Amino acid sequence: MDSTKLLKHMAWANQAILTKVSELPDEALDAYAVNPEWTAREIVRHIASSATWYSWRLLDKSNFTETQNSEWQKKLELTEIQPLTSKDVLVSISYLKEADAELLAASKLPEGDVVRDWKGKTIIRKRSTIIAQAIHHATEHRAQLVAALEVRGFTSINLDDYDLWNYADTIGE
Repeated sequence: MDSTKLLKHMAWANQAILTKVSELPDEALDAYAVNPEWTAREIVRHIASSATWYSWRLLDKSNFTETQNSEWQKKLELTEIQPLTSKDVLVSISYLKEADAELLAASKLPEGDVVRDWKGKTIIRKRSTIIAQAIHHATEHRAQLVAALEVRGFTSINLDDYDLWNYADTIGE
């Protein structure tokens, strides 16, 4: 099975759940389950930032112009800004839409190695490994986000409404 359905489900669930978060009172963004550093606002930021980083990671940057490099650095920096209000979550959704589309496009490319130099070390990963990590990472943090909200009494989001079964029903499968 290719990753197309999983990526489309991820994008659908990301968008739907964060839209629900954007409709909550602003104080919901301060909710956390166990670790006060992982508030709902930080989790939302992290989901959008990570998706953008994964999509950037998959790009062939060997022929990037200085302008393209600059545009991507700005994009990555903007995703590091936490939403201040619930309505600001809509900005995170816009970053996610773009990143999710990039991930889907990257999944259509043939399997191959993606090379990254990090802290003086060369790291080589298969394209499919990065894509699978992006999918699992988003799922993990959506669950963390909803748990943080539930612990603080914001119980309007039910993760079962955003599982793959419900996605299949939504697309008419």
